[in-house]
Amino acid sequence: MHRRDFVRRAALGSAAWAIFGPSGAFADEPRPRWRTFELITRVDVAAATGAARVWVPVPLTIATAYQRPLGNTVHVDAGRARVVTDQARGFGFVAAEWPEGRRAPLTVVSRVQTRDISVDLAQPRRAAPATADPRFLAPSAYIPSDGIVRRTAESITRHGGSDVEKARAIYEWIVDNTFRDPAVRGCGTGDIRGMLETGDLGGKCADLNALYVGLAHAAGLPARDCYGVRVAPSEQGYKSLGLSGDDASTAQHCRAEVFLRGFGWVPVDPADVRKVILEEPPGHLDLDADPVRRARARLFGSWEMNWVAYNFEHDVALPGRAGKPLPFFMYPQGETAAGALDSLDPDTFKYTITAKEIQ
Repeated sequence: MHRRDFVRRAALGSAAWAIFGPSGAFADEPRPRWRTFELITRVDVAAATGAARVWVPVPLTIATAYQRPLGNTVHVDAGRARVVTDQARGFGFVAAEWPEGRRAPLTVVSRVQTRDISVDLAQPRRAAPATADPRFLAPSAYIPSDGIVRRTAESITRHGGSDVEKARAIYEWIVDNTFRDPAVRGCGTGDIRGMLETGDLGGKCADLNALYVGLAHAAGLPARDCYGVRVAPSEQGYKSLGLSGDDASTAQHCRAEVFLRGFGWVPVDPADVRKVILEEPPGHLDLDADPVRRARARLFGSWEMNWVAYNFEHDVALPGRAGKPLPFFMYPQGETAAGALDSLDPDTFKYTITAKEIQ
Protein backbone atom coordinates (compact mmCIF):
# COMPACT_ATOMS: atom_id res chain seq x y z
CA MET A 1 0.00 0.00 0.00
CA HIS A 2 1.26 3.44 -0.91
CA ARG A 3 0.04 6.54 0.88
CA ARG A 4 1.12 10.16 0.43
CA ASP A 5 0.20 12.83 2.91
CA PHE A 6 1.22 16.42 3.48
CA VAL A 7 1.32 18.58 0.35
CA ARG A 8 4.28 20.76 -0.34
CA ARG A 9 4.13 23.96 1.65
CA ALA A 10 5.93 27.14 0.68
CA ALA A 11 4.82 29.08 3.74
CA LEU A 12 7.61 29.99 6.11
CA GLY A 13 7.47 30.86 9.77
CA SER A 14 8.70 34.27 10.86
CA ALA A 15 12.17 34.77 12.28
CA ALA A 16 14.71 37.42 13.09
CA TRP A 17 18.03 36.61 11.50
CA ALA A 18 21.50 37.66 12.55
CA ILE A 19 24.81 36.86 10.89
CA PHE A 20 27.58 36.72 13.45
CA GLY A 21 31.28 37.39 13.19
CA PRO A 22 34.20 34.95 13.54
CA SER A 23 33.13 33.71 17.00
CA GLY A 24 29.46 33.34 16.07
CA ALA A 25 27.13 30.95 14.41
CA PHE A 26 26.93 30.99 10.66
CA ALA A 27 28.84 31.47 7.45
CA ASP A 28 29.04 34.79 5.64
CA GLU A 29 25.88 34.52 3.55
CA PRO A 30 23.04 37.04 3.48
CA ARG A 31 20.48 34.43 4.49
CA PRO A 32 20.82 30.78 5.54
CA ARG A 33 20.07 28.45 2.64
CA TRP A 34 17.35 25.84 2.62
CA ARG A 35 18.63 22.26 2.47
CA THR A 36 16.49 19.26 1.49
CA PHE A 37 16.80 15.97 3.33
CA GLU A 38 15.24 12.57 2.86
CA LEU A 39 14.70 10.29 5.85
CA ILE A 40 13.93 6.61 5.32
CA THR A 41 12.69 4.67 8.33
CA ARG A 42 12.38 0.93 7.82
CA VAL A 43 10.79 -1.31 10.46
CA ASP A 44 10.90 -5.12 10.26
CA VAL A 45 8.55 -7.12 12.51
CA ALA A 46 9.26 -10.51 10.89
CA ALA A 47 10.18 -12.09 14.24
CA ALA A 48 7.18 -10.69 16.10
CA THR A 49 4.90 -12.94 18.14
CA GLY A 50 1.26 -12.73 17.11
CA ALA A 51 -0.22 -9.49 15.82
CA ALA A 52 2.10 -6.49 15.76
CA ARG A 53 1.70 -2.72 15.85
CA VAL A 54 4.24 -0.01 15.08
CA TRP A 55 4.24 3.79 15.38
CA VAL A 56 6.85 5.91 13.54
CA PRO A 57 7.28 9.68 14.08
CA VAL A 58 7.47 11.90 11.01
CA PRO A 59 8.76 15.49 10.70
CA LEU A 60 6.70 18.45 11.89
CA THR A 61 3.65 18.89 9.70
CA ILE A 62 3.74 22.68 9.98
CA ALA A 63 6.30 25.16 8.66
CA THR A 64 8.57 26.98 11.10
CA ALA A 65 11.38 29.47 10.63
CA TYR A 66 13.85 26.58 10.45
CA GLN A 67 11.90 23.73 8.85
CA ARG A 68 9.15 23.00 6.35
CA PRO A 69 7.58 19.65 5.42
CA LEU A 70 7.67 18.19 1.91
CA GLY A 71 5.60 15.06 2.54
CA ASN A 72 5.75 11.40 3.53
CA THR A 73 5.37 8.19 1.55
CA VAL A 74 4.37 4.97 3.34
CA HIS A 75 4.85 1.46 1.95
CA VAL A 76 3.78 -1.85 3.52
CA ASP A 77 2.83 -4.99 1.55
CA ALA A 78 1.38 -7.35 4.16
CA GLY A 79 -0.33 -5.11 6.65
CA ARG A 80 -2.13 -1.81 7.07
CA ALA A 81 -0.66 1.65 7.61
CA ARG A 82 -2.03 5.16 7.89
CA VAL A 83 -0.63 8.62 8.46
CA VAL A 84 -2.14 10.28 11.53
CA THR A 85 -1.90 14.07 11.89
CA ASP A 86 -2.91 16.73 14.33
CA GLN A 87 -2.31 19.76 12.15
CA ALA A 88 -3.02 22.27 14.91
CA ARG A 89 -0.11 20.85 16.89
CA GLY A 90 2.10 20.10 13.89
CA PHE A 91 2.16 16.48 15.07
CA GLY A 92 2.24 13.51 12.73
CA PHE A 93 3.13 9.83 12.76
CA VAL A 94 2.57 6.59 10.87
CA ALA A 95 0.55 3.85 12.59
CA ALA A 96 0.89 0.32 11.14
CA GLU A 97 -0.36 -3.12 12.11
CA TRP A 98 0.06 -6.70 10.94
CA PRO A 99 -2.20 -9.64 11.74
CA GLU A 100 -0.68 -12.84 13.05
CA GLY A 101 1.22 -14.77 10.40
CA ARG A 102 1.57 -11.88 7.93
CA ARG A 103 4.87 -10.05 7.96
CA ALA A 104 6.51 -7.48 5.72
CA PRO A 105 8.68 -4.45 6.45
CA LEU A 106 7.19 -0.98 6.84
CA THR A 107 9.00 1.82 5.01
CA VAL A 108 8.35 5.49 5.70
CA VAL A 109 10.06 8.04 3.43
CA SER A 110 9.94 11.65 4.63
CA ARG A 111 11.27 14.71 2.86
CA VAL A 112 11.86 17.97 4.64
CA GLN A 113 13.72 21.25 4.21
CA THR A 114 15.75 22.93 6.92
CA ARG A 115 17.83 26.06 7.29
CA ASP A 116 20.04 27.38 10.07
CA ILE A 117 18.36 29.83 12.40
CA SER A 118 19.74 32.57 14.61
CA VAL A 119 17.64 35.13 16.46
CA ASP A 120 19.23 38.54 17.00
CA LEU A 121 18.50 39.11 20.69
CA ALA A 122 19.81 42.67 20.52
CA GLN A 123 17.05 43.71 18.11
CA PRO A 124 13.40 43.10 19.11
CA ARG A 125 11.07 42.61 16.15
CA ARG A 126 7.96 44.70 15.61
CA ALA A 127 6.26 41.74 13.94
CA ALA A 128 7.04 39.27 16.72
CA PRO A 129 3.93 37.48 18.08
CA ALA A 130 2.81 38.83 21.44
CA THR A 131 2.01 35.50 23.07
CA ALA A 132 2.62 31.78 22.69
CA ASP A 133 0.18 28.89 22.76
CA PRO A 134 -0.73 28.33 26.47
CA ARG A 135 0.13 24.64 26.17
CA PHE A 136 3.80 25.62 26.15
CA LEU A 137 3.47 26.79 29.76
CA ALA A 138 1.60 23.66 30.86
CA PRO A 139 3.35 21.05 33.04
CA SER A 140 3.68 17.43 31.96
CA ALA A 141 4.15 14.22 33.93
CA TYR A 142 7.94 14.51 33.87
CA ILE A 143 8.27 18.29 33.51
CA PRO A 144 6.43 19.99 36.40
CA SER A 145 6.84 23.66 37.22
CA ASP A 146 6.02 23.62 40.95
CA GLY A 147 7.88 22.56 44.09
CA ILE A 148 11.61 22.17 43.74
CA VAL A 149 11.46 23.18 40.08
CA ARG A 150 9.90 26.53 40.97
CA ARG A 151 12.30 27.10 43.87
CA THR A 152 15.28 26.38 41.63
CA ALA A 153 14.00 28.72 38.92
CA GLU A 154 13.41 31.48 41.48
CA SER A 155 16.95 31.06 42.77
CA ILE A 156 18.40 31.28 39.26
CA THR A 157 16.33 34.31 38.22
CA ARG A 158 16.18 36.08 41.61
CA HIS A 159 17.83 39.19 40.20
CA GLY A 160 14.91 39.66 37.81
CA GLY A 161 15.48 41.43 34.53
CA SER A 162 14.01 41.00 31.07
CA ASP A 163 12.74 37.79 29.52
CA VAL A 164 16.02 37.51 27.64
CA GLU A 165 18.04 37.87 30.84
CA LYS A 166 15.96 35.25 32.65
CA ALA A 167 16.16 32.84 29.75
CA ARG A 168 19.92 33.29 29.50
CA ALA A 169 20.41 32.88 33.25
CA ILE A 170 18.65 29.49 33.13
CA TYR A 171 20.73 28.46 30.11
CA GLU A 172 24.03 29.41 31.79
CA TRP A 173 23.00 27.65 35.03
CA ILE A 174 22.34 24.41 33.17
CA VAL A 175 25.63 24.59 31.28
CA ASP A 176 27.51 25.23 34.54
CA ASN A 177 25.74 22.72 36.78
CA THR A 178 24.75 19.68 34.72
CA PHE A 179 26.77 17.05 32.89
CA ARG A 180 26.26 14.58 30.08
CA ASP A 181 26.12 11.04 31.45
CA PRO A 182 27.12 8.48 28.79
CA ALA A 183 25.64 5.66 30.88
CA VAL A 184 22.08 6.97 30.38
CA ARG A 185 20.13 4.91 27.84
CA GLY A 186 19.00 6.65 24.70
CA CYS A 187 18.33 10.34 25.23
CA GLY A 188 17.14 9.96 28.84
CA THR A 189 13.63 10.28 30.28
CA GLY A 190 13.31 13.99 31.10
CA ASP A 191 12.35 13.38 34.76
CA ILE A 192 13.44 16.80 36.00
CA ARG A 193 11.88 16.64 39.46
CA GLY A 194 13.85 13.49 40.12
CA MET A 195 17.04 15.15 38.90
CA LEU A 196 16.62 18.14 41.21
CA GLU A 197 15.44 16.18 44.26
CA THR A 198 18.34 13.72 44.10
CA GLY A 199 20.89 16.35 43.11
CA ASP A 200 21.99 14.09 40.25
CA LEU A 201 22.11 16.56 37.38
CA GLY A 202 23.58 14.13 34.88
CA GLY A 203 21.70 12.98 31.82
CA LYS A 204 21.38 13.34 28.09
CA CYS A 205 19.53 15.74 25.83
CA ALA A 206 15.97 14.78 26.83
CA ASP A 207 17.00 15.33 30.46
CA LEU A 208 19.06 18.51 30.25
CA ASN A 209 16.86 20.32 27.74
CA ALA A 210 13.71 19.21 29.60
CA LEU A 211 15.27 20.81 32.67
CA TYR A 212 15.62 24.02 30.68
CA VAL A 213 11.96 23.86 29.63
CA GLY A 214 10.70 23.16 33.16
CA LEU A 215 12.76 25.95 34.73
CA ALA A 216 11.64 28.36 32.01
CA HIS A 217 7.99 27.46 32.71
CA ALA A 218 8.53 28.01 36.42
CA ALA A 219 9.98 31.45 35.61
CA GLY A 220 6.89 32.33 33.55
CA LEU A 221 8.50 31.80 30.14
CA PRO A 222 6.75 29.61 27.54
CA ALA A 223 9.12 26.91 26.37
CA ARG A 224 9.01 23.61 24.53
CA ASP A 225 11.13 20.56 23.90
CA CYS A 226 11.72 19.80 20.22
CA TYR A 227 12.20 16.09 19.54
CA GLY A 228 14.00 15.05 16.38
CA VAL A 229 17.03 13.44 14.77
CA ARG A 230 20.42 14.52 13.42
CA VAL A 231 20.64 14.10 9.66
CA ALA A 232 24.05 15.38 8.49
CA PRO A 233 27.56 16.27 9.64
CA SER A 234 28.07 19.62 11.35
CA GLU A 235 29.28 22.37 9.03
CA GLN A 236 30.50 24.29 12.07
CA GLY A 237 33.36 21.87 12.70
CA TYR A 238 31.84 19.88 15.59
CA LYS A 239 32.36 16.14 15.16
CA SER A 240 30.18 15.48 18.20
CA LEU A 241 27.18 17.41 16.85
CA GLY A 242 26.47 15.62 13.59
CA LEU A 243 26.34 12.33 11.71
CA SER A 244 29.51 10.71 10.41
CA GLY A 245 27.59 8.76 7.73
CA ASP A 246 23.98 8.23 6.69
CA ASP A 247 22.89 5.93 9.55
CA ALA A 248 20.63 7.96 11.85
CA SER A 249 19.12 4.97 13.70
CA THR A 250 20.58 6.15 17.01
CA ALA A 251 20.98 9.85 16.16
CA GLN A 252 17.86 11.11 17.95
CA HIS A 253 18.32 14.47 19.65
CA CYS A 254 16.07 16.72 21.73
CA ARG A 255 16.43 20.51 21.53
CA ALA A 256 14.50 23.34 23.20
CA GLU A 257 12.91 26.67 22.35
CA VAL A 258 11.89 29.53 24.64
CA PHE A 259 9.33 32.20 23.78
CA LEU A 260 10.59 35.73 24.53
CA ARG A 261 8.51 38.87 24.23
CA GLY A 262 9.66 40.96 21.30
CA PHE A 263 11.41 38.02 19.65
CA GLY A 264 9.06 35.04 19.47
CA TRP A 265 10.48 31.53 19.59
CA VAL A 266 14.21 31.43 20.32
CA PRO A 267 16.31 28.25 19.87
CA VAL A 268 18.49 27.01 22.73
CA ASP A 269 20.43 23.81 23.37
CA PRO A 270 22.43 23.66 26.62
CA ALA A 271 22.55 19.86 26.34
CA ASP A 272 24.72 20.11 23.22
CA VAL A 273 27.19 22.32 25.06
CA ARG A 274 27.62 19.51 27.59
CA LYS A 275 27.91 17.04 24.70
CA VAL A 276 30.75 19.10 23.23
CA ILE A 277 32.48 19.09 26.63
CA LEU A 278 32.28 15.30 26.92
CA GLU A 279 32.66 14.11 23.34
CA GLU A 280 34.35 16.71 21.13
CA PRO A 281 37.88 15.39 20.40
CA PRO A 282 40.01 14.80 22.36
CA GLY A 283 37.14 14.58 24.88
CA HIS A 284 36.47 15.78 28.43
CA LEU A 285 37.14 19.41 27.54
CA ASP A 286 37.26 22.25 30.06
CA LEU A 287 34.56 24.91 30.10
CA ASP A 288 37.08 27.46 28.87
CA ALA A 289 38.25 25.34 25.91
CA ASP A 290 37.68 27.16 22.62
CA PRO A 291 35.19 24.64 21.12
CA VAL A 292 33.13 24.83 24.32
CA ARG A 293 33.17 28.63 24.47
CA ARG A 294 32.06 28.84 20.85
CA ALA A 295 29.29 26.29 21.34
CA ARG A 296 28.12 28.01 24.51
CA ALA A 297 27.93 31.37 22.77
CA ARG A 298 26.02 30.13 19.73
CA LEU A 299 23.59 27.65 21.29
CA PHE A 300 21.66 30.35 23.11
CA GLY A 301 19.76 31.87 20.20
CA SER A 302 20.79 29.70 17.26
CA TRP A 303 20.71 26.19 15.84
CA GLU A 304 22.63 24.57 13.03
CA MET A 305 19.93 22.71 11.14
CA ASN A 306 21.71 19.46 10.34
CA TRP A 307 18.81 18.16 12.43
CA VAL A 308 15.12 17.55 11.73
CA ALA A 309 12.34 18.20 14.25
CA TYR A 310 9.60 15.58 14.69
CA ASN A 311 7.31 17.17 17.28
CA PHE A 312 6.89 19.11 20.55
CA GLU A 313 4.77 16.48 22.30
CA HIS A 314 4.69 15.23 25.90
CA ASP A 315 2.56 12.57 27.59
CA VAL A 316 1.88 10.97 24.21
CA ALA A 317 -0.97 8.43 24.01
CA LEU A 318 -0.58 6.65 20.67
CA PRO A 319 -3.76 5.06 19.26
CA GLY A 320 -3.97 1.36 20.07
CA ARG A 321 -0.80 1.33 22.17
CA ALA A 322 -1.09 -0.37 25.55
CA GLY A 323 0.35 1.04 28.76
CA LYS A 324 1.00 4.54 30.03
CA PRO A 325 1.49 7.52 27.71
CA LEU A 326 5.05 8.05 26.50
CA PRO A 327 6.96 10.94 28.12
CA PHE A 328 7.86 11.96 24.55
CA PHE A 329 7.81 10.41 21.06
CA MET A 330 11.16 10.46 19.31
CA TYR A 331 11.88 6.78 18.60
CA PRO A 332 9.81 4.27 16.61
CA GLN A 333 7.56 2.33 18.97
CA GLY A 334 6.27 -1.21 18.62
CA GLU A 335 4.37 -3.93 20.46
CA THR A 336 3.31 -7.51 19.88
CA ALA A 337 1.25 -10.11 21.71
CA ALA A 338 4.28 -10.56 23.96
CA GLY A 339 4.32 -6.88 24.96
CA ALA A 340 6.17 -3.68 24.11
CA LEU A 341 9.32 -3.79 21.99
CA ASP A 342 12.44 -2.00 23.21
CA SER A 343 12.63 1.16 21.13
CA LEU A 344 16.17 1.84 22.34
CA ASP A 345 17.53 -1.40 20.91
CA PRO A 346 17.38 -1.36 17.08
CA ASP A 347 19.05 -4.79 17.05
CA THR A 348 16.11 -6.32 18.92
CA PHE A 349 13.35 -4.07 17.62
CA LYS A 350 14.53 -4.14 14.02
CA TYR A 351 14.44 -0.65 12.57
CA THR A 352 16.83 1.58 10.69
CA ILE A 353 16.78 5.27 9.89
CA THR A 354 18.89 6.57 7.02
CA ALA A 355 19.32 10.23 6.15
CA LYS A 356 20.69 11.90 3.05
CA GLU A 357 20.78 15.37 1.59
CA ILE A 358 19.12 15.37 -1.80
CA GLN A 359 19.44 19.01 -2.91
